Amino acid sequence: MSDEPAGPPAAEPQAKPARPPRRKRVVLADSRAPVTVLRTVLELEEQTSWAEEVVRGFIRTQFWTAVRLALVVIFTLGALPLVFFFAPGLSEVTVAGVALPWLLLGIAPFPLLFGLAYWYNVLAERQERDFVDMVEK
Repeated sequence: MSDEPAGPPAAEPQAKPARPPRRKRVVLADSRAPVTVLRTVLELEEQTSWAEEVVRGFIRTQFWTAVRLALVVIFTLGALPLVFFFAPGLSEVTVAGVALPWLLLGIAPFPLLFGLAYWYNVLAERQERDFVDMVEK
């Protein structure tokens, strides 16, 4: 074994850079954040009784929105057979060679369901934004 270090020969000392690199300040958390936001988030994470009530209210709001729109669908689509039962003359009407009952029961529900689903999505997102805004206050 030799007394020489393993690896490439030692390089000549390099010239120092003109400026030392800038120091970066690392901060764990923003000290300017409002304390109430942190307290609310902490209470939600710890699932305190207040936080459980807030979340329960949010879920209740979402649930009743869904129930209302489901009732709109049920009454709208459920009313169509009643209309044809009480006005049998409508079943003889044709549009472009297709019977009106087939059009109303086979094609009309799709735009209705799509529109109500879109409306529910808009309402749910609004309720979620309101919940987040309330939590962040």
